[in-house]
Amino acid sequence: MILAVLSLLKTQKKSLPLHLLTEKSKYNSMNIESEIIATVVQAVKECFGQDVPTTMVQLQKTKAEFEGNLTLVMFPFFKLSRLKPEDTAQQLGDYLAKHCKVVQSFNVVKGFLNLTIAPAAWILSLNHINRDSRFGKKSANNESPLVMIEYSSPNTNKPLHLGHVRNNLLGWSLAQIMEANGNRVVKTNIVNDRGIHICKSMLAWKKWGNGATPESTGKKGDHLIGDYYVAFDQHYRAELAELTAKFKAEGMTDEEAEKRAKEDSPLMKEAHDMLVRWEQGDEEVRALWKKMNDWVYQGFDETYKAMGVGFDKIYYESETYLEGKAKVEEGLAKGLFFRKPDGSVWADLSNEGLDQKILLRADGTSVYMTQDIGTADLRFKDYPIDKMIYVVGNEQNYHFQALSILLDRLGFKWGKELVHFSYGMVELPNGKMKSREGTVVDADDLMEEMVSAARHTSEELGKFADMTENERNEIARIVGMGALKYFILKVDARKNMLFNPEESIDFNGNTGPFIQYTYARIRSIMRKAEAEGIVLPSVLPNTLPLNEKEVQLIQKLNSFETVVEQAGKDYSPSGIANYCYELTKDFNQFYHDYSILNAESAEAKTLRLALAKNVAKTIKNGMQLLGIEVPERM
Repeated sequence: MILAVLSLLKTQKKSLPLHLLTEKSKYNSMNIESEIIATVVQAVKECFGQDVPTTMVQLQKTKAEFEGNLTLVMFPFFKLSRLKPEDTAQQLGDYLAKHCKVVQSFNVVKGFLNLTIAPAAWILSLNHINRDSRFGKKSANNESPLVMIEYSSPNTNKPLHLGHVRNNLLGWSLAQIMEANGNRVVKTNIVNDRGIHICKSMLAWKKWGNGATPESTGKKGDHLIGDYYVAFDQHYRAELAELTAKFKAEGMTDEEAEKRAKEDSPLMKEAHDMLVRWEQGDEEVRALWKKMNDWVYQGFDETYKAMGVGFDKIYYESETYLEGKAKVEEGLAKGLFFRKPDGSVWADLSNEGLDQKILLRADGTSVYMTQDIGTADLRFKDYPIDKMIYVVGNEQNYHFQALSILLDRLGFKWGKELVHFSYGMVELPNGKMKSREGTVVDADDLMEEMVSAARHTSEELGKFADMTENERNEIARIVGMGALKYFILKVDARKNMLFNPEESIDFNGNTGPFIQYTYARIRSIMRKAEAEGIVLPSVLPNTLPLNEKEVQLIQKLNSFETVVEQAGKDYSPSGIANYCYELTKDFNQFYHDYSILNAESAEAKTLRLALAKNVAKTIKNGMQLLGIEVPERM
């Protein structure tokens, strides 16, 4: 170790601090930020006599106009030191230079402490990254917290659409991120397979379907049933128009006529009657319901497979609503809820700043809230849940506020702390989607178009040269789906977003294909290196010379662990996406400025190949957290 460091002293303009000469540690678990944070906590204790948590210590990348790699945010320590800001920073800087093995030097600028990291520390950090194929990800054990994540939640009256695509991609990515943060994760889906909307599709098929099946029509089952949901709405609108005109002719006002038409609609009465019969267990209705739902499930499975998502456990509202009714009745008996004169059951949430919430209708049928209570009860029985996360659009914010209160009132330990991962709606350049009018952007059609567009663009750019047809199809699928997923996930989930398919498939800029192409480029470089007989050492010598760009790239790699941790705290797939883009952009700038295979020395070639290898690995690990594949060649 001493000889290695002495050699380094001869090759570096700036000398290493004395402690590195005698430090026996091989930096086997090198994390530069962690080393600095731990030493700062120690410094504050010894210099100012104060105990501070590690969360108080904040490090930022040093601004380009100042010397240094990392800047310690000093504001939290000014009151503790009772010194001038510059003197506080100077004292902490002196301590770090003496006691922190990764800090080579420092400078103070107006109370900011800028730290220059020792070159050997960067190399050793790179070695740490290189050793870990799962770099950035923590492993769970049997004692790790169990996080259940619910996403998708489709209705069995229509196929999945663009809104579902965002939901599924967010849910799947969130599950990967929570796993990467050392949690046990259970991915669940609650299928809305009962209710008035399901009966509308059933009734329409019964009236106008003429026995149509997926086989006889050549349609996926979910698409077929969706057609009848639209058909019901069309007939219902026509019926309302006719009734409204009739009542207006009898002297009613527009408002009175419209209200009366809805009350007297024979079609809607039939649908409600079907719902009551379903809840009563009517054999004919149940048989039709099972047949049509099975068609839909087969269609959903195909869509989920194409999307690259899945579930560990699927719940069905047809199985949970009775659990919910039982819990409501239990709450009623305990005085937690109340019954109105018409027989309906309600919860008074006015003390919590909300209003009264219906739990059971007057005819005894369930509402969504009842079903969610029942589903929660079953989940709690099935799993020792520590945290429950619902991935549901922001139009349901009020619903989940109420659900949280009700679950807590009913005694669920995680009820009050449930997480509603609320996300914004997806819009298109030509406006919003309207499912009942049959103008949705179908998920299957969208994915097919994205893959087709990826193939077309790749062919135009000449990226399919010397590839078989199977290879072209596979890369088109990977690039098309990567473009779709990245475009959606790079946006802050809380925001509404405009999805533009044309902008998503671009091999330049902040897109999935740009990142995928960079990965493929690196893999091509590594294959050429292997063909030349180059074998990278398992451990890089810490005497390798470093230029500024190489340091910056290692620093960016080194921050991946922190990025993953923060994405877990914030429930933020977009944080991962933005990191992947920044890393890709930084590498491409480096690749533009410096040759890798034709580097000026053997040492430089070794270092740059190691850098490229680990950039590719980190891109792959990061994109996996988004559910995005990366191709070995493009």
